[in-house]
Amino acid sequence: QVRPVESGGGLVQAGGSLRLSCAGSGRTFSSYVMGWFRQAPEMEREFVVAISGSGGSTYYADSVKGRFTISRDNAKNMVYLQMNSLKIEDTAVYYCAARRSPFIRRGVGDYDYWGQGTQVTVSS
Repeated sequence: QVRPVESGGGLVQAGGSLRLSCAGSGRTFSSYVMGWFRQAPEMEREFVVAISGSGGSTYYADSVKGRFTISRDNAKNMVYLQMNSLKIEDTAVYYCAARRSPFIRRGVGDYDYWGQGTQVTVSS
């Protein structure tokens, strides 16, 4: 099993940057697709980005394309989300999730393990 644990959230001004980290567990971490999702108040959880087990493939939501970058370090069982040019509408709880499959998917139900989330607040 992979038990994601997020860190790195916080308060930032619009236009600023934050880097989220997600620590995984287990010896098979590199076999999992890892994804980031977010949920704003009174909104459904939405897909942000995912990365394949090898790190060779990524898929971004249109709303973050060109601003966010996902990466992973399988030697450290870590996934990172670099968020630049942050907007007020990026404010949400960000969740790291693991999918027990080599294929990237965007659905919440496609992921098997979830972290507790980390709050990102972008102010004007």
